[in-house]
Amino acid sequence: MAATREQLPLFSRSRRGTRSNQGRSRGPLRPDSSLSAAIQAWGEDLEAAGRSIHTVKAFTTDLRLLGRFMGAGHSINAIGAHDLRNFLEWMLNRRGVPCSPKTYSRRITSVKAFFRWLKQAGVLIEDPATAVPQHSVLSPLPEVLTQDEVLAVLKTAEQLRRKDPPDSRPYALVGLLLSTGVKKGECLGVHLKHIDLKAVDGPILWIRYGDVRKRYRERKLPLEPAWIPAYREYLEQYAPTERLFPYSPRRLEYLLEEIGAAAGLKKKHLSFNMCRWTAALTDYKAGIDKDNLRQKLGVSKIQWRELGLKLDRLAG
Repeated sequence: MAATREQLPLFSRSRRGTRSNQGRSRGPLRPDSSLSAAIQAWGEDLEAAGRSIHTVKAFTTDLRLLGRFMGAGHSINAIGAHDLRNFLEWMLNRRGVPCSPKTYSRRITSVKAFFRWLKQAGVLIEDPATAVPQHSVLSPLPEVLTQDEVLAVLKTAEQLRRKDPPDSRPYALVGLLLSTGVKKGECLGVHLKHIDLKAVDGPILWIRYGDVRKRYRERKLPLEPAWIPAYREYLEQYAPTERLFPYSPRRLEYLLEEIGAAAGLKKKHLSFNMCRWTAALTDYKAGIDKDNLRQKLGVSKIQWRELGLKLDRLAG
C-alpha cells in the first residue's frame, strides 16, 4: 500500500513541466498569491498524490466557486473565517442555484481541505476554515447481513461445495468477499499471481491497480485459512489461467443472488456491496483498529469520515 504523503510541496506542478502557459516558471505560493493560483497548485498536488480525476475535479470546482464569490485574484491571506461563512450563506440562500445537503457538505469539506493544505505547506500561518463547522450529511445506511444470515450463506456455499458433483465456486467467491471486504471491481481484477499461499505471515491477497492514480489503494489482505481448501478445489474444478474469476460482472452478481436465495434470504439480495459492508461491520464490531480497517478497505481518510459514521450507526 502506498505511503501517505505527509509533506505537501510549495511549488505548483504544471502538466507540461515547470513552465506556465506563458512560458514563465511558476514560483512558490506566497501568502499574497491569488486564490486562482492556489487552487491550480492544489489541484496539481492532488493529482500528484494519486487522487482520482473525479475527486480533483470536484474539489477544485468547489474552490473555483469560492473564487467566483471572492474574486479569483483575491489574495489567499486576505480571506478570513467571516468571508467563508458569507460564501456558504451565499451559496445556500443568495446564489439562486439549488444546493443539495450532500453537495453543501462536500463543498465545506473541499474548503476546509484546501486551507488545511495551505497551512500544512507553510503558505498560511492561520487556517481560516478551522472556525467553519463541518456539515455532514449521510446517505442512507447500506443493507448488511446479520450474523445468522452470514452463517446461512456460508453453510449454503459449503453444501454446494460438498454436493455431487461438487461446486467450489460459490464458496470461493462469497467466502473471499465476506472475509476481505473487497469491492466488485477489485474482485474482478484479482489474478492468480496476486494470491500468495506461501507468504511468511500466512496466505495473503494482493489488491493491485493498473491505473497509477489509484496506486494508493493497493494493499495486501490476509486470507482466512478456512478459505484455502475451497480455493484449491476451485482451481482444480474450473482451471482459471489468469484472473481468479474470469466471468462477467453480471454473471457473478447472479451467482451471489442464487446463493442468497438458496440460503433463505427472503427480503435481501446478496450482492458485492452487501458482502463488503458486512465484512467491514464484522471487523468493526470485533474492535479492529479503525485506521487498520480503513486501510483494509482501501479508502482515504476523507472517505472514512462518512464510512466510519455509517459503521458506527450500523453497529449501534
